[in-house]
Amino acid sequence: MTEKEKMLAGLAYSGRDPELVHDRQEAKVMCHRFNLADPRDTQARMAILAERVQFCGDAHMEPSFYCDYGYNIVLGANFYSNHNLTILDVCKVTIGENAFIGPNVMISAASHPIDPVERLHGEDGAPVWIGDNVWLGGNVAVLPGVRIGHNCVIGAGSVVTRDIPDNSVAVGNPCRVVKHITPSEPSVVLAGD
Repeated sequence: MTEKEKMLAGLAYSGRDPELVHDRQEAKVMCHRFNLADPRDTQARMAILAERVQFCGDAHMEPSFYCDYGYNIVLGANFYSNHNLTILDVCKVTIGENAFIGPNVMISAASHPIDPVERLHGEDGAPVWIGDNVWLGGNVAVLPGVRIGHNCVIGAGSVVTRDIPDNSVAVGNPCRVVKHITPSEPSVVLAGD
């Protein structure tokens, strides 16, 4: 099994592997180009990210954006992120439709062993999944292996260390559910209105 295969599987791997070093460098070049691109040419800026990031519909990202690899990121339709989004995508990071990401958010699928000797020799990770209609407030941190359900709001400054169920408002460090919400029905527009 290659180091890249181990990484993608969430197993311990060496980030010093030449293939992974190359992939990270290419992702940094992509982010650099995006971050320095003309902010008035949104289509060209987003095309730069689409070289590696999988967009499943319209998306808008403000600069600056940073990632480890890019090819492990899947973003649903109608995605928006404010300034300074960082996604450490050593494993798959999937974000659903209609996601709104506040400024200075960090989503990390990357982790390191607690044991200091093991930490010198490798790292690991776990996938992150974020559902549809989720809003992450500014300065939120989402940690490896977390699943955030559909229709959730994560309050500014929260550190999400464990799963958050659908239809929740969650806040704090560590992030905890403080309220359950019932999504409203879509408005029906009648003819003549």
